[in-house]
Amino acid sequence: MNALPLVAVTSPLPGSPLAMFEGRARVRVFRATGQRSESQVIRCLRGAQGALTLLTDPVSERVIAACPSLKVISNVAVGLDNVDLAACARRGIVVTHTPDVLTESCADLTWALLLGAARRVVESDRFVREGKFKGWRLDLLLGTDFRGKTLGIVGMGRIGRAVARRAAPFGLRLVYTQRTRLPESVESALDARFLALDDLLRASDIVTLHCPLAPATRHLLNRERLRMLKPSAILINTARGPLVDEEALVEALASGALFAAGLDVFEWEPKLAPGLKDLPNALLLPHLGSASHETREEMARMAVADCLAVVEGRAPEHPVPSEVKSEK
Repeated sequence: MNALPLVAVTSPLPGSPLAMFEGRARVRVFRATGQRSESQVIRCLRGAQGALTLLTDPVSERVIAACPSLKVISNVAVGLDNVDLAACARRGIVVTHTPDVLTESCADLTWALLLGAARRVVESDRFVREGKFKGWRLDLLLGTDFRGKTLGIVGMGRIGRAVARRAAPFGLRLVYTQRTRLPESVESALDARFLALDDLLRASDIVTLHCPLAPATRHLLNRERLRMLKPSAILINTARGPLVDEEALVEALASGALFAAGLDVFEWEPKLAPGLKDLPNALLLPHLGSASHETREEMARMAVADCLAVVEGRAPEHPVPSEVKSEK
């Protein structure tokens, strides 16, 4: 009788998806905490036919070469910055991911950052906790309203459009940019106007990033482009940290060239650019875009199902198209 295939999981999973492997695969779960190195990932995946990985796991060419029995890498994420897709293709390894399921939770978190940065929520909370609140004042911790302002969305993929759909009740005008303009019918449904990136930066009161990270988009918002933003503007990034020159962003926030920023991702994650954590107008979250119980458990379930499909000789439901680069 053939032995059950071995599946390696680089981290414990939320909820009960691991129970799906029962009677169908042997499972090895790597329980070390913190960021995993290439050597740790190799130690976890070696000898396995299937792998469940996280976006923080470096599945590099070295890792893939050291694990020749791998048939599938099931990434518990939408983005694939951590996986060498070309190396997988050369060795015939199927790569899967978890699209769509995290769209709404990421859009919700984007709006949490928007509201928190605009109304100085964390700064105000700290003000009260530190005993500085001595009573109501007309000029105390003034923020900014949304109504009548312009929201600029950089990247109108699934998450960008979900953010756009939430804008109407706030009375915001919508502009967007990306490589390919949306069909007129979609623009009309979202009430969004297309602009070139530099024009969007100059026109917007709030800019939120939802584009993939690629060589062409690294430091998309560099020092020169950050200077295009209004001093009253708010910058939100829930996509990828290196889209923004973080050192230049610190300078802009510290000098008053930018009103506020809300960041869920960082250029050298988990490290921060010097001075960023000391800025009261920077709202900082530890990469929580999809961090709800429901979303994370469904992501894990999708990844387990796709991994099982491949090791059992079936086609997975969420294979990565060859043209996919990354999206949060």
